[in-house]
Amino acid sequence: MNLSRFIALRIYRSSDVGKQVSRPAVLIATIGVAIGLAVMIIAVSVIIGFKSEVRDKIIGFGSHIQISNSDAARSFETRPIAVTDSMLAALADNSGVKHVQRYSTKPGMIKTSDAFQGMVLKGIGPEYGSSFFRRHLIEGEFPQFSDSASTNRVVISKAIADKLKLKLGDKIDTYYIQDDVRARRLTIVGIYQTNFSEYDNLFLLTDLCLVNRLNKWHPDQVSGVELELYDYDKLEETTYRIADEVGRHPDPYGAEYCVLNVEQLNPQIFAWLGILDVNIWVILILMIGVAGFTMVSGLLIIIIERTSMIGVLKSLGANNLTIRKLFLWLAVFLIGKGMLWGNVIGLAFYFIQKWFGLFCLDPETYYMDTVPVSFNLWLFLLLNVGTLLASIAMLLGPSYLITRIHPANSMRYE
Repeated sequence: MNLSRFIALRIYRSSDVGKQVSRPAVLIATIGVAIGLAVMIIAVSVIIGFKSEVRDKIIGFGSHIQISNSDAARSFETRPIAVTDSMLAALADNSGVKHVQRYSTKPGMIKTSDAFQGMVLKGIGPEYGSSFFRRHLIEGEFPQFSDSASTNRVVISKAIADKLKLKLGDKIDTYYIQDDVRARRLTIVGIYQTNFSEYDNLFLLTDLCLVNRLNKWHPDQVSGVELELYDYDKLEETTYRIADEVGRHPDPYGAEYCVLNVEQLNPQIFAWLGILDVNIWVILILMIGVAGFTMVSGLLIIIIERTSMIGVLKSLGANNLTIRKLFLWLAVFLIGKGMLWGNVIGLAFYFIQKWFGLFCLDPETYYMDTVPVSFNLWLFLLLNVGTLLASIAMLLGPSYLITRIHPANSMRYE
């Protein structure tokens, strides 16, 4: 162990690491580092958790990539594309694609005896991945929907059920306007709740066969195909590769294929989520600044209080660099203690919120009912290393005060 670290460790372990004057400063500096790191851990975990939760809900309703008709207007009154079994197999074999599923949509209206509500009927087939909706199902069941026969069963959201005073097992009258008005009576077999109001207030799920009949399409026509990927980071790369493959030829009915990913379909939401990254950087810079400032103040007080010790060390032959390293090592020990408590506080908040959900949100505003949290080991380590390095870097300047202290003058402090 070198001399600087040895002396710093002895000072740190001694009972008078903070004498009567410097003890409050040392305590404040340690608390400042602890609070700063805790706030950074909490802020990063909450913002990343929020972004992940919103993104997962958008993907749950529409998957990562959608293939639809290029002539279709940006509405739910879609134009069809032909999707054959060979096309589905080719898409499923594509590198990075985890799952492929068909869907069809038909806008309409639900009418009860005293109210009505606009909605979009989404038809899904037997291959549809229902894990997202099963996870958010609060009543009833999520049935196996068909592409060859209609069971007239439907899964609706809790938001629509509450607005129209509907419950499990009720029969609802739905109306669709195209060339004429068409009606269908459907039975509610399940109720889901994602708290994502933009979709909860819109979608009903039923058989693909029913929606295709309402649209008067051929058996091999659908509104589109949804593709789920293994790796979200390869979203853009996979989108352009699939677009190049399926966009070469039109379907048998002359329709052109259009390939868009979830970010292209929802640019406003993802732009809003991107702005949250700015909030993270603002919080990190402010908290590191607070932690660094308190450590600078504490170090200056400790140096001034130990002026006589500095003079003695210089008279014994220690150079300025050795003494500066001594106080920097002492600062590292104090920062480490603050970081330890900061990690304890930050991780305690994460686990308590993850397991018990103590802090709640208004789902109408935030799309979820509790504060979401997410833990990323690499970001956690980066926060700790960054805090340590930034704090030490801010202490390098104040440590030059040691070079201004001369052995003879330091005797005045005895």
